[in-house]
Amino acid sequence: MRSLIIHLSSAGGRTENVSRLLRDLPSAEVVEAVDGNDPAVPAQIKQVAGTLHHPPYPFSLNAAEVGCFMSHRLCWQMIADGDAPYALIAEDDLAIDPVPFANAMKLVAGYADEDSYIRLPAKPRERVVGAIAYEGDAALFVPRTIGLQLVCQIVGRRAARRLLAASEVIDRPVDTTLQMHWVTGQKVHAIMPSGVSEVAGPSTIQRKTRTSDVLMREMRRARYRAQIKRRPQKA
Repeated sequence: MRSLIIHLSSAGGRTENVSRLLRDLPSAEVVEAVDGNDPAVPAQIKQVAGTLHHPPYPFSLNAAEVGCFMSHRLCWQMIADGDAPYALIAEDDLAIDPVPFANAMKLVAGYADEDSYIRLPAKPRERVVGAIAYEGDAALFVPRTIGLQLVCQIVGRRAARRLLAASEVIDRPVDTTLQMHWVTGQKVHAIMPSGVSEVAGPSTIQRKTRTSDVLMREMRRARYRAQIKRRPQKA
């Protein structure tokens, strides 16, 4: 299985972890991330202000979020154009616990295909319901509400094409877009425990918010997440 590691080399700070991932992931290679602060980036993809899909997204995209979305689209394109039925996409802050990760990879080997999108969550935000299969303690299942963050996932070739078609115009972050299965037409599976976590360090897409705005943002975020939960996936 091919592994694509998204890494912004100019950001620094994660070079050592990328070297570790190149060693630990199968057939791994580095994909240079799109720098959302590059002045040329806005012309490369059409954006609208949170109103493209329902529910509307209550925040504007920042430059780092745009770069992150485009970096994942770059990987999807590589998978869509490739010969393999699926590949692993990792962000450069991925950390691996070998034993549970090996269990997760056995489930991937047994069940992934060209239509698959399988999340390996870094945080236990999805609840295991109606497990399809187990390997050791690891369960493969369809989460009713798809979790956020894209530290590690398996993406099939047809799934990649589907996601590319659904994201020719963007209006919210890539992980938030992937929650909207009714928009993408892509069923999302997850494996937990996944053996995946994040290395310590600041997020490269975290936005700075004035203290006076924090409460209002949290209220908007809570309302938005409640709307997403009203559209659960079906097994």
